[in-house]
Amino acid sequence: MSDSEPILFVKDLAVGYDDFLVANINLELKFGEIIAIAGPSGIGKTTILRTIAGLVKPLGGTIDCNAPRRGGIGYIPQKLGLIRHTSVYHNVDLGARSGTPFWDEPLTWFKRRDTRVTDAVNRMGLIEKIDEPVRRLSGGQQRRVATARTLAQKPKLILADEFLSELDDENISIVLQAVREYMSESESAMILVEHNLKRASEISDRLFQVKDGKLLEYEIDDSETHPIATNEDEVAQ
Repeated sequence: MSDSEPILFVKDLAVGYDDFLVANINLELKFGEIIAIAGPSGIGKTTILRTIAGLVKPLGGTIDCNAPRRGGIGYIPQKLGLIRHTSVYHNVDLGARSGTPFWDEPLTWFKRRDTRVTDAVNRMGLIEKIDEPVRRLSGGQQRRVATARTLAQKPKLILADEFLSELDDENISIVLQAVREYMSESESAMILVEHNLKRASEISDRLFQVKDGKLLEYEIDDSETHPIATNEDEVAQ
């Protein structure tokens, strides 16, 4: 796998369940790049992520991903899926297990997992909570645990669904810094769903919005976003 190759190439993708939600999705994601998909609820943003993650079958088109088959894609769901009665360590270890090579000797495998867990928890500023049951944590802390779980997996492609919700500005900065540092160290990429258009434009290298069943790319500047005109029909307001 070469860093000159895209980590993700999507062509003519259509997503949905019984009916199409978004169609004709064409997307190329490079290593080190952050793409944001913004827009209101219920228009298919999460379904796009879940389809790329392999959790929902596409209704058409192709998805080619250069991430490793084992642990190469990390998904941070909006509904966190944490095991609330177990510790922070146990929850983050679930991510570490899925990403640690299974061919290691047992002791090496455990040590590598343990290092991944403590590093990810520390990145999220939760090391003092590592033995606490998740149910005792605030909503924002639980969201940071879910992010740590994904970082412990060591993915090459991070798919994050509203992973900054329930966080105050200080903790948003902590989480974003940790994720960006991880991406720089691991040469990975990220697609995030974010309902807040301003925040999405500040975080991402490229910004997309779902509109009328299409995924449209927008230019990012300091004051506002503008649709990139690929053809008149595509960006008609």
